[in-house]
Amino acid sequence: MSPAAPIETPPPLATEAFADADAAVGRIEEIYERNTQFLRNRFEAYVNGVPFTARVRAYYPFVRITTSSHARLDSRLAYGFVAGPGVHETSITRPDIFRTYLTEQIGLLIKNHAVAVEIGESSEPIPIHFAYRRDINIEAALTIADSSAFTRSLRDVFDTPDPAGMDDAIADGTFELRLGAPEPLALFRAARVDYSLRRLYHYTGTDPEHFQNFVIFTNYQFYVDAFAQSSQQRLASGEAGIEAFVAPGNVITQNARLGGGTTGLPSERVPQMPAFHLVEPGYRGITLINIGIGPSNARNITDHVAVLRPHAWLMIGHCAGLRNTQRLGDYVLAHGYVREDHVLDHELPLWVPIPALAEMQVALEEAVGEVTGLSGFELKRLMRTGTVASVDNRNWEISGPQVIRRMSQSRSIALDMESATIAANGYRFRVPYGTLLCVSDKPLHGEIKLAGMASEFYRQRVGQHLQIGLKALERLKQQESERLHSRKLRSFAEVAFQ
Repeated sequence: MSPAAPIETPPPLATEAFADADAAVGRIEEIYERNTQFLRNRFEAYVNGVPFTARVRAYYPFVRITTSSHARLDSRLAYGFVAGPGVHETSITRPDIFRTYLTEQIGLLIKNHAVAVEIGESSEPIPIHFAYRRDINIEAALTIADSSAFTRSLRDVFDTPDPAGMDDAIADGTFELRLGAPEPLALFRAARVDYSLRRLYHYTGTDPEHFQNFVIFTNYQFYVDAFAQSSQQRLASGEAGIEAFVAPGNVITQNARLGGGTTGLPSERVPQMPAFHLVEPGYRGITLINIGIGPSNARNITDHVAVLRPHAWLMIGHCAGLRNTQRLGDYVLAHGYVREDHVLDHELPLWVPIPALAEMQVALEEAVGEVTGLSGFELKRLMRTGTVASVDNRNWEISGPQVIRRMSQSRSIALDMESATIAANGYRFRVPYGTLLCVSDKPLHGEIKLAGMASEFYRQRVGQHLQIGLKALERLKQQESERLHSRKLRSFAEVAFQ
């Protein structure tokens, strides 16, 4: 097929203005479903050998707002308004997952600027792979009659994912606006979101629609086991407010109050970073992900979870205590980070501070006090607040005196391999973040983690540590989302969407 081949698209749709957020999101759904169905139909004809003389293309829907005033809005707001007059626009995908989010964001724009929003077809093509919810090979397989159809180049007929166009320039502040183009309205455009939705299933073994708005990252299976056991007990008791528990393979256990029962089959292989979801209405539940060890994993998963726009994420795991006064099992509440992990140095230079967020710090400290029964000065016996260093070298303690000197100069009180990465990506993607670690060894002071000692430590501390994390997130749920999303995370020229 020549480069000048005609392009076959669905009939064009007129852009419409909406003063009601629900109606606007309904229109987004109509456009998205029509256009993805068009692509699926044409692709299934393609794999069954139908000859094509034109390229096939369909576009993501967009949402656009145009404002003309510099009027100052409520200065307490962190999101829900555009930074200045002009045209602001973003493309949208998967309104089935993002309906609640989109309704809130569009509703805030209409309310705060007293203008209608426009909904129409964007200029961003939908890659054919993203017209399917999960895996194009699986979902289209029933219609494939002749695999030789794939001897033709897919890219000659359909748009395919272009990683070069899925960067994070908006979030990183490096986005260069073309002359006359609309200002961005959200941190991520549609194809970037679609890419991450597929990556989430690949790495965690669960579909993105199961992810909840409050996320715990951990680096040990012990926390997963404790979370799964606690969640199953709550479901079996018929506890109000929770609906289901989802495990890898999309194995769904319903609340006994809703009829109980389990559907789905466990994954044939354990995913690299398995995710588990305690589901509540409106995505208000908790997702726990075992990210394994290392800053590369931490960056990878947070790059993808960020597109879901969670309300908070929290790291709970183990660390090396750097002070001789610490005991095994003591807690560390991070209020600063030394970034020796290096996986975000290009996107977020080391001179950028990663501040502690008051809402997260208070929730964590109060949760420690509630679970342990300690308060005030007595709480300091068990928990220390200070700087956490994250490194990319698991054998840091035998890598020479330079590392030890930097830890001393930074006043670090604990060291791990993930927390600074998770906090830095939270800062980068405007997701509230926090860290509560538990001291599992003190290699600088002769207390090295050995098998027998480790087993006893895990038995005593994991359940309590997880309970603290869960209670902290429950406290955060009680806050207004406008308050939880700190203005510290927003720059002076921000996108409107949270």
